[in-house]
Amino acid sequence: MAMIISARGAAVALLNATLGTGAMLGETPVPDGLSGPDRARAERLAADVLRQLDRADRILKPLLRKAPPLAVLNVLRLAVVERAQGAAAYGVVNEAVGLVRAHNRTQHMAGLVNAVLRALPETIDLDAMPPPLLPRWLRQPLVHAWGRDAVAAVEAIHTRTPPIDITPKPGATDLPEGVRLPNGSLRLVAGGQITALPGFAAGDWWVQDAAASMAVPLLAPDPGMRVLDLCAAPGGKTMQLAALGAHVTALDISGPRMTRVRENLARTGLSADLIVADAVHWESDAGFDAILLDAPCSASGTIRRHPDLPHIKDGTELAALLPLQAALLDRALGLLAPGGRLVYCTCSLLAAEGEDQISAALDRHPGLRVEAPQISGIDPAWVTPGGSLRLRPDYWADIGGMDGFFMARLTRD
Repeated sequence: MAMIISARGAAVALLNATLGTGAMLGETPVPDGLSGPDRARAERLAADVLRQLDRADRILKPLLRKAPPLAVLNVLRLAVVERAQGAAAYGVVNEAVGLVRAHNRTQHMAGLVNAVLRALPETIDLDAMPPPLLPRWLRQPLVHAWGRDAVAAVEAIHTRTPPIDITPKPGATDLPEGVRLPNGSLRLVAGGQITALPGFAAGDWWVQDAAASMAVPLLAPDPGMRVLDLCAAPGGKTMQLAALGAHVTALDISGPRMTRVRENLARTGLSADLIVADAVHWESDAGFDAILLDAPCSASGTIRRHPDLPHIKDGTELAALLPLQAALLDRALGLLAPGGRLVYCTCSLLAAEGEDQISAALDRHPGLRVEAPQISGIDPAWVTPGGSLRLRPDYWADIGGMDGFFMARLTRD
């Protein structure tokens, strides 16, 4: 079903692609013909609906005798979420009816959409409803690891639009308005176009979730060290390493993603040697003093930023990811110079991609050990019994939470 070219119509088109074909929200092009602000609004609206999908469906269910076609249902879901956000009922209902009336396959349902939306309560409080549950393949192991209360706290954070964090270059002063976080990241207090904010054009900072930014302080490279950043794109950690004065080699298997790294380095005035290669098979003439491996993973720790993930993933990808993570970790250890150190991290909530990988690596590599994190801004409760760092989305919940990450610093005796 094609949609009228408006922010709302584009948002429904994005929802149709994600929920109908399993397309990732960030990889689905916004329909042409929209201004920049309207494109951003369409993406925001689609993400808001995905965060509140279960709640919106629970409100709609008693008003529908049977589920309408997906495209019509997505129009209704969007209308419910916008009404809950305080949008004027007249405008929401009017455009929703217009969207379904404009197309032959759905125009006969315009009356239904009008009737359903006019039957909505005058005030809709989605936050008063239980948060949507994580999918079973993800929720079950998390409940086993952390307990139901902790998982419920994570699910609650997933319904909230996440704030934007930036990492300033050392000494940068031209920064947007924000709140300084305990780890040194800056959490922006207002929205707006990122590229128009103070200091962006000058390269004084880059967007990077506070949790992701903790991997480099955990590695703690000294100026002049030879540091390898494996699976480097889109380059946030590469820029952190370069800004600390390390001689950085950044490697990623994706040429297009490495183009983004090159662009980010150029904007920030930082430098690194960029290599496009398969890290499992790549060879180096000399060992590295320090290595950061941000391994490919389920990305389950980033659901607060990517609410499409629970709707397009079913856990089957773990069968390929887990052996790849182990192979990358073994390869990285092979590239480490004597006395060097390595940080393994994943933006995953699952122990299978974090704690279990480290436990297995310790069994495979005699003399390998985990060094407990010694970095500012972390709560001691975030350190696991094995000495790794387990970050959860519900940490810092009162100020917006953080992405879920696992991080471990490894050295050899």
